[in-house]
Amino acid sequence: MKTMKNFLLLLAAVFSFASCEKDEDKIYLSSIQSGELVATESTVVLSQENSNDIVLSLAWTKDALQISDPALSAIDVTIQTLQVSTTQDFSGVVSENVETSLSKAYTGAALNALAKNIGANPDVANNVYFRLAAQTGKNMIPVYSNVVTVAVTPYTIDMSLGYILNADKAETGVTLYSAASDGQYLGFMGATAWYNFFMKEGDGTVWGNDGVTGTAFLMSSEESSWNFWFPGMGGCYYVDANTNKKAWSALYIPSLTLTGDVAGTMTFDRPNVKWTYAFSAAQAGNITFKVNGTGRLYDSSTGTDGSDSDANLGIETPVSFAQNGENLIFGGEAGNITVNVPAAGECTLVIDLSNPKQWTVEVTSGSAEPEPVRETLYMLGISEGEGDWNFNNYLRLYDEDNLGYAGVADVNSPWGYQIAIEEGNWGDVYKLGEGDANAGTLAFNAENNIPAPDGGLYFFDVSLKALTYKLTAIGDEIYVAGLNKLEGEDWTFEPLPATATGGVYSGSITITQPSAWGFKIYLFNGDWNYVYGGSAGKLYYKSNNGITDDATLAPGTYTLTIDLINATYTIE
Repeated sequence: MKTMKNFLLLLAAVFSFASCEKDEDKIYLSSIQSGELVATESTVVLSQENSNDIVLSLAWTKDALQISDPALSAIDVTIQTLQVSTTQDFSGVVSENVETSLSKAYTGAALNALAKNIGANPDVANNVYFRLAAQTGKNMIPVYSNVVTVAVTPYTIDMSLGYILNADKAETGVTLYSAASDGQYLGFMGATAWYNFFMKEGDGTVWGNDGVTGTAFLMSSEESSWNFWFPGMGGCYYVDANTNKKAWSALYIPSLTLTGDVAGTMTFDRPNVKWTYAFSAAQAGNITFKVNGTGRLYDSSTGTDGSDSDANLGIETPVSFAQNGENLIFGGEAGNITVNVPAAGECTLVIDLSNPKQWTVEVTSGSAEPEPVRETLYMLGISEGEGDWNFNNYLRLYDEDNLGYAGVADVNSPWGYQIAIEEGNWGDVYKLGEGDANAGTLAFNAENNIPAPDGGLYFFDVSLKALTYKLTAIGDEIYVAGLNKLEGEDWTFEPLPATATGGVYSGSITITQPSAWGFKIYLFNGDWNYVYGGSAGKLYYKSNNGITDDATLAPGTYTLTIDLINATYTIE
């Protein structure tokens, strides 16, 4: 009705103008004229490989009311709707979308989803028809453009799998499973602490955390969404992501216990998403046992603060497995599980949870328990004189997948240094492979120590997977960013000066309001790569979580002290 009123007002304006002329100089307002629609392609074959590419573009001319006097502009009061159907006369299922521009581009995923929604058959060519419907009001008879035909071959959309993407939205190879293809995706994940990710459905829809409220464990597919994240404990998680409820949960399972013919505590192999238990079998044959434990459930009611205290936030939840044929089922009462032991001697019981469609259990010959990931590496001789080496200086794990360790040391090492993997163990150490004091490769139990740079404060980054090391000198200032910042505001780097104590920086900060995401510590001005987040007085390199202590402080001026060597901070 509002459109019709505007239309009548425009008519009145035209007639008012016309009345100023001679009676015989009439101006005529004609009905809208149909626009012209064109497509860039006449044939499109879709696949997963081109799902992110632009595969089809449409363009059209604007439909408008026409005026007989060429000196006057056409009146644009039209509503243009792009209609798409698999029937040429548009008598079948029709997709309709109001368009405000003069063109539209489809990615492979978007066109594939459109074809599915209008009933196109997968894996064969379907004639898909496009046209524009122009109206001056929703209750008016539309004027249609020409019909454009595009032969579209869609690929089958498998809505049974949810694909886990990393923080950069690249596929990781990890999936969750929706047995009924109903939008509820389940499965186990081996996650590091605070691991963050997105999830993509088979139709290309990408889900992340609700970016409007920022509430943990709420889901959104809008552009404003940002990555999900796990709590501050790495290990085994049972994930339930429900796109209909727009919520997900993570059930953390710290341990599993075996009772029956074998008894003990299993070990979690995080990279391979398996639980293992090594035992000695007296003979070949079947064994029967039960598996259960106690987990902690994290959802939108519990949230997570991104720190070690997350361990106390989750809801205590019993967990167990039972057997269904050759597969395992999760939840409910613990049931008897029977498997065959192939031979007497050393064996390993393996519960494999890596395939969300099929959880399995078996016993293999030999001991195959995973090597535990070490939380620290020790830099022997990095800050001491000859004959006075110890395990006081260490690097902390920050990237479990790549066995990345980082830390800061006040270097005083005339004889070079070694990297030990275990406190008190002087024999198992890494020394120099190739390189110099700034960067190089490591070799286990090599001949020469790693050369050290001139004395001073340095940041160390070591990878035991790549067997590399890299040092970066730290100056007389580090930087704070994110204080008092609301969502969408630019972060500025505010300097924090060094004190007389090596590795310790301190200065005044003024808090006027809680930071939207907390603040972070940066080692170098304008460099976003060398960053620490933190919580509860501890600093964590490369943490995605900012320090949020300021959210609980009253506005005022405080002293912020950062100890890079011990990875701690205080706000007083």
